[in-house]
Amino acid sequence: MDFKNEVVELISSQVDLPKDKINALIERPKNEKMGDYAFPAFALAKTMHKNPAEIAKNIAANLSSDDFASIKAVGPYVNFAINHQKLISLTLANVLSQKEHYGDQELGHGNVPIDMSSPNIAKPMSMGHLRSTVIGNSIAMTMKKVGYSPIKINYIGDYGTQFGKLIAAYKHWGNEEDVKKDPIMNLFHYYVKFHKEAEKDPKLDDEGRAWFKKLENEDPEAVKLWKWFRKVSLVDFKRIYKELGVTFDSYKGEAFFNDKMQPLIDELKKDGLLHESEGAQVVDMGPDKNPAIIVKSDGTSIYLTRDLAAAIYRKKKYHFVKMIYVVGNEQKQHFVELKNVLKKMGYDWADEIYHVPFGLITQNGKKLSTRRGNVVFLDQVLKDAVSLAKKQIQKKNPNLPNQDQVAHDVGVGAVIFHDLKNNRTDDFDFNLEEVVRFEGNTGPYVQYTNARAQSVLRKAKTMCKKPESQNVKLSDDWTFAVAKDLADFPRIIAKASEEFEPSVIAKYALDLAKKFNKYYANIKILTDDDQIGDRLALVQATSIVLTEALRLLGVNAPKEM
Repeated sequence: MDFKNEVVELISSQVDLPKDKINALIERPKNEKMGDYAFPAFALAKTMHKNPAEIAKNIAANLSSDDFASIKAVGPYVNFAINHQKLISLTLANVLSQKEHYGDQELGHGNVPIDMSSPNIAKPMSMGHLRSTVIGNSIAMTMKKVGYSPIKINYIGDYGTQFGKLIAAYKHWGNEEDVKKDPIMNLFHYYVKFHKEAEKDPKLDDEGRAWFKKLENEDPEAVKLWKWFRKVSLVDFKRIYKELGVTFDSYKGEAFFNDKMQPLIDELKKDGLLHESEGAQVVDMGPDKNPAIIVKSDGTSIYLTRDLAAAIYRKKKYHFVKMIYVVGNEQKQHFVELKNVLKKMGYDWADEIYHVPFGLITQNGKKLSTRRGNVVFLDQVLKDAVSLAKKQIQKKNPNLPNQDQVAHDVGVGAVIFHDLKNNRTDDFDFNLEEVVRFEGNTGPYVQYTNARAQSVLRKAKTMCKKPESQNVKLSDDWTFAVAKDLADFPRIIAKASEEFEPSVIAKYALDLAKKFNKYYANIKILTDDDQIGDRLALVQATSIVLTEALRLLGVNAPKEM
């Protein structure tokens, strides 16, 4: 049952305001003792020519409902306190009947390509790649839960001037045997060395540009090296994605669109949108705005050219209703240009392109940089996280079966959860010791809470007791606090999907875990009385929702820890 909607209906029976406006005005009192919903009467003071407190008093006097334990005026507010037993009973029945499908909704339908992760070939995946990968993965699962069909696209960075530089670096310092032994790390070291040497000898940059031009012109040696670099990179990437539990529907990278750029350029010329500026081919963005470069003065393409071709290709292939790009804050202007150029070309579906930006991960307050070699490799972070998790598990529960699997789920889950609990656009500093703690606002804390609930259910089985969700008679405050959070889960999912914001779910999971732990500390769940089945229903419902919330974040929920 939607109690907020019931409040809207009750208020609308007394006042002359549209229901959507009433809905927007309804608040949640900061002090829970004041009730669960509050309608402020200020908005009616002008039209009714009365004091808001008097208006609130008159409204409250004319309202009653079995769904609410009390409806009363508190100053200028009409406060509604939900009937505890009714909310608890309805919520537990809903969760236990729908199980993992609780919270499923039909907010939309159709294909939603999600451009995410997108590492550059010939470089090891760093912590800098974590955000796009796990944010995009969570958005995909959330969009599916509300009715859409997500398509996860790993738009691999496998084209551009940087690959000319890498080929030049390999020609100067590379060794085939070394690359075969450790492909990614050696190619990475060549790339870093190139940039250091180029600071002393600018001619190296010219060599890099020349090799990229050869690659665009399909020079056999350039193409052979490029294909080799790409192949060994994808093998390494897929190994790390397996660790993270992330899969993709497409690995079509930038190079796939190489032969699709000229038709795009021709279309821009035909539409009269392309003109020359300082040797480059550009599209005007309007007064006081820099033009969008489509072809550089040396005749090579840029990211925007390929992204335009990719967007048009994806629309034709997927007939999408939305397209999402999970790319860092610093690319904001790029996506403004992308949408503007598509709109100028007459593609109104550009309005359904969404740039989902995110902040930086720093270490000790410093930005990570692959180019300068100041990088933290994701592979090593995941290994260290699993190792830390295993040490804590051995200390807390040395006889735990499947310790290695649980340590993996906890360690990797901790890294993912820490990323996603932060507001997407915020920068944050990464400290592994803090991330893998079993206490505090961490993923392991939520996982441990769920494992605690599962432990209670296992003990109940030995007592031959099981959850009962029909006609639940519970009404105490500890139970109500948990059930109220459980009832809120569908709204949380809707909000996360509408805002493309996984932190909404992560923060919810933390709050639910805290509420359940307070319940666990204050209520004797396994007391053998006539309400034990009701209490077990609450425990099971909490575990169902915590498990599903973690799944939507891409985090596993071990049943024992």
